[in-house]
Amino acid sequence: MTAPPSPPALEFARVGKCYRLRLQKSYLVRDVVHKLLRRRARTEEFWALREVSFQIPRGQSVAFIGGNGAGKSTLLGLVAGTVFPTAGAVRVRGRIGALLELGAGFHPDLTGRENIFLNASLLGMQREEIAERMERIVAFSELADFMDAPLRTYSSGMQVRLGFSVAVHVDPQILIMDEVLAVGDQHFQHKCVQRILEFREMGRTLLFVSHSPDSVKQVCDRVIWLDHGRIHADGAPADLLPVYEKAMA
Repeated sequence: MTAPPSPPALEFARVGKCYRLRLQKSYLVRDVVHKLLRRRARTEEFWALREVSFQIPRGQSVAFIGGNGAGKSTLLGLVAGTVFPTAGAVRVRGRIGALLELGAGFHPDLTGRENIFLNASLLGMQREEIAERMERIVAFSELADFMDAPLRTYSSGMQVRLGFSVAVHVDPQILIMDEVLAVGDQHFQHKCVQRILEFREMGRTLLFVSHSPDSVKQVCDRVIWLDHGRIHADGAPADLLPVYEKAMA
């Protein structure tokens, strides 16, 4: 008797995310001092995602592509739990390691070492686990000389080094990255790619956002193309990327 297939690492079922934008209108009445300015507030809905449905099996590496405002970062935020869906359901199975927007999960006034404890705690690690892996995290980031300096003194590339190093050392089943390889020097980008490929070989799930087709081809075996908050296409990188690049051009 064959064992039932394992459930997917990630499921989106008709997911929508709506933001309510608060707008203001001003009215000027020239001749009445006390009624010089009247503000009337109103709200407007913006749907970052609409009716998004897909499943990602365990061990698959998926890139989310699309122009600015397509909904990519919102989708990763829903997976990471930093935002919540307005409609539909998101199901995530497994510990997440996430590197989203620059500086997310860090505090500028804390040192690099203190931020490792902060960020890893937010990703679900216990203090004892973090202490046990501290040396490996610091070594991978190559920032040992800066561990006792406040994060506000770090460059953007240094912050990415620290964030990526924490994310890959929380032992995640699902690794989420938003434009990680766009920041930092070539040496560290190569190091990140090698670590990502190691995760693939270990059967971990990767969710990746990038505007670089070369990076997508290098680390992903599936592409989901978002356009105005909806899935425009879903397929292999070799099939979708040439069409996407032509559309963007």
